[in-house]
Amino acid sequence: MSENKDQKFVYDFTEGNRDLKDLLGGKGANLAEMTNLGLPVPPGFTITTEACKVYLESGSAPAALRDEVSAHLAALESKMGKKLGQSDDPLLVSVRSGAKFSMPGMMDTVLNIGLSDESVAGLASQAGDERFAWDSYRRLIQMFGKTVLGVEGELFEDALDEAKAAKKVTVDTDLDAADLKKLVKVFKKIVAKEAGREFPQDAREQMDLAVEAVFNSWNTDRAKLYRRQERIPSDLGTAVNVCSMVFGNLGPDSGTGVAFTRDPASGHAGVYGDYLQNAQGEDVVAGIRNTVPLADLESIDKASYDQLMTIMTTLENHYKDLCDIEFTIERGQLWMLQTRVGKRTAGAAFRIATQLVDQGLIDEAEALQRVSGHQLAQLMFPRFDEGAKTTLLGRGIAASPGAAVGKAVFDSYTAVKWSRSGEKVILIRRETNPDDLDGMIASEGILTSRGGKTSHAAVVARGMGKTCVCGAEELDVDTKRRRMTVGETVIEEGDVVSIDGSTGKVYLGEVPVVPSPVVEYFEGRMHAGADDADELVAAVHRIMAYADRVRRLRVRANADNAEDALRARRFGAQGIGLCRTEHMFLGERRELVERLILADTDEEREEALSALLPLQKKDFVELFEAMDGLPVTVRLLDPPLHEFLPDITELSVRVALAESRKDANENDLRLLQAVHKLHEQNPMLGLRGVRLGLVIPGLFKMQVRAIAEAAAERKNAKGDPRAEIMVPLVGTVQELEIVRDETDQVIADVEAATGTSLKLTIGTMIELPRAALTADQIAEAAQFFSFGTNDLTQTVWGFSRDDVEASFFTAYLEKGIFGVSPFETIDKDGVGSLVRHAAKLGRATRPDLKLGVCGEHGGDPESVHFFHEVGLDYVSCSPFRIPVARLEAGRAAAEAKGSDSR
Repeated sequence: MSENKDQKFVYDFTEGNRDLKDLLGGKGANLAEMTNLGLPVPPGFTITTEACKVYLESGSAPAALRDEVSAHLAALESKMGKKLGQSDDPLLVSVRSGAKFSMPGMMDTVLNIGLSDESVAGLASQAGDERFAWDSYRRLIQMFGKTVLGVEGELFEDALDEAKAAKKVTVDTDLDAADLKKLVKVFKKIVAKEAGREFPQDAREQMDLAVEAVFNSWNTDRAKLYRRQERIPSDLGTAVNVCSMVFGNLGPDSGTGVAFTRDPASGHAGVYGDYLQNAQGEDVVAGIRNTVPLADLESIDKASYDQLMTIMTTLENHYKDLCDIEFTIERGQLWMLQTRVGKRTAGAAFRIATQLVDQGLIDEAEALQRVSGHQLAQLMFPRFDEGAKTTLLGRGIAASPGAAVGKAVFDSYTAVKWSRSGEKVILIRRETNPDDLDGMIASEGILTSRGGKTSHAAVVARGMGKTCVCGAEELDVDTKRRRMTVGETVIEEGDVVSIDGSTGKVYLGEVPVVPSPVVEYFEGRMHAGADDADELVAAVHRIMAYADRVRRLRVRANADNAEDALRARRFGAQGIGLCRTEHMFLGERRELVERLILADTDEEREEALSALLPLQKKDFVELFEAMDGLPVTVRLLDPPLHEFLPDITELSVRVALAESRKDANENDLRLLQAVHKLHEQNPMLGLRGVRLGLVIPGLFKMQVRAIAEAAAERKNAKGDPRAEIMVPLVGTVQELEIVRDETDQVIADVEAATGTSLKLTIGTMIELPRAALTADQIAEAAQFFSFGTNDLTQTVWGFSRDDVEASFFTAYLEKGIFGVSPFETIDKDGVGSLVRHAAKLGRATRPDLKLGVCGEHGGDPESVHFFHEVGLDYVSCSPFRIPVARLEAGRAAAEAKGSDSR
């Protein structure tokens, strides 16, 4: 972006507010908001996301930025009564990232900026604590070396471990000032050797380089991967927060912690969080030292605890949501370093939303916006069977719920490699760091021996909806030897383990799973009661009930038999949007289809069709009974005929072997001829759909007769069948007109024969670009459109889903060409524009044209919002995605209503 001369790039914390997240990032906006609320926030200023965008696009900071920073730094120095890096009493600052959307641990932070060989003595004198000063200095060199200068972090960790080993201690707090002085010398040598330059002694140079490093961290591999995973736009940039340092590592009356106003794992009210005495913030988040529960702070420092509880209540009431808070206590003085709306598990999201409604903080419409279809889908995953025989290895902190089973792996590279080979894996680490993100994504779950609910592993796992158990101290994790030891038990890489993110339990081997209580609720087997699972079900029930009241989009199911139809109905389906009749031709019926394909005469063809007719009719009778009173859209035969014949290679080998034995089967020979005759280079673009109905006499007539006779039988039995006949792969209105003429005649014949009036509607799938572009013409012959977005996506993009997802989609996602697979979420700009165009054209011709979608996009949360926006009447998806579609349809309606009211 171009630089505006009058543009303001730096804001003091007193100048912003929480509504300026686009400009100040989430952290900066919330620091400003807390400052405005009069909470104890260390003074500081924020460099805007606009400055970051200029830097990333031009390769250099805006020309005006240095002077603006200098002015704000001077004001900060005046306020604090000390200067950055001065030798006698130095002002120290932190430089922290802060994008609009929370990206925990993905971008960079540098603490203690302003320390040097000279100023460290001044800090020691001012604090009256030499050990504290040298500990802060070694932290600066370590963080600066890794973050700004690109030095491998393990080099510092190894040096720290060596220092502890030499002192024969296990924690860094047991190192004294003399030890830390030596460690600083070692760290500086590491920097000089690995970075090719000395550690900078000028405080302003430290700060400027740290700011640039934070800007650059927006485009690190881990940050880009996280944004793709969380669907965060890549063009937002990050703000940078420069904040005066407060110190939690000044002794036992100091410390640092993270607090939640409610439990982010369950949603229950209470005192939740972690606290660590004599530590700085990264110690908590990194999980390198095990914390104590936040409740313990009451006995450690009651005054600070009471003040923190009051502030937490203030923030939750102000933000009207679960708040995630970072704080530091410096010699009994509480300071607030950050607040944000906290990430939570799916179950917590539903519980908290309904709790806040009951407290009068939000209304039902807002509660609906606080949950998502993705979270509901997570709640429908299975859980471990509590009655199963298990071998308990240990127990940690239940950081993110779920039941995860997989082979133990001890590094991210192996997790990704094995996952791509089809293996399910559990990533096991002492603690995770941002570099483990790709392995965390690839894994079924994450297990760490260190850290708590606020560690990196816990926060990121909750955000991704990934099962996680943290702080399982009984587990001795040896990543170098690729093993985990629990007492006498050794778990080698590749051994199967099971982790329960709801209880924190870790098991040896595979533990069987049972359906989730939410699925049991949708199936009608569970009702709200008193225990924790029932409480969750009650929360889901309330929000789903409201979503159903406000949504405009109806939700149907893709179902091909009565069993699926009944399940879909229990899940809340309002009909069937896609019944694929080709599934009715499989199994034992394949032989009849082969007879149809091999028929040489009209008589043989009629015999095959006559044999298929009663079987098809029986299927439809069962389907109409299961969905009585609700619409059932039946798609006439769609796939190419070769799918019903034996594989060409397998059949060729069989015939060749038979011929060598001179006992060739005549039917096999005819089949082979037919397979060769029907073979196509691009079968999905060949003889299929409506083309089959036009080329094979009687095929579609037989199917329509089966539908009509089944509907008549059901109606005569006092039922209410509502059949809709859908013609697939239409590209021109003439195709549909021919099929419709034949269909109308068959229906009339059945009505006359049964004495029943049938109100069957006839429509088509819009799955070809030409159909979308000529929808006004096609609507003259169609009473409804159903968008087949799977095929439409293939034909718009020009690739085959079966081939490309396994070949180059991974590369396209990694390179950012796709933010998400276009088969997963509707491509709004391409495929979506055709849907919008076809809907508009179709209704211009036929205002009462019913519009739906039957591709699997109908169950994708983001796509449902798009289909609501373009005015479709319903979405259709697989039975287990129906609750998700119902919820998102409600959210789309509530969101649209909220936008209109604004």
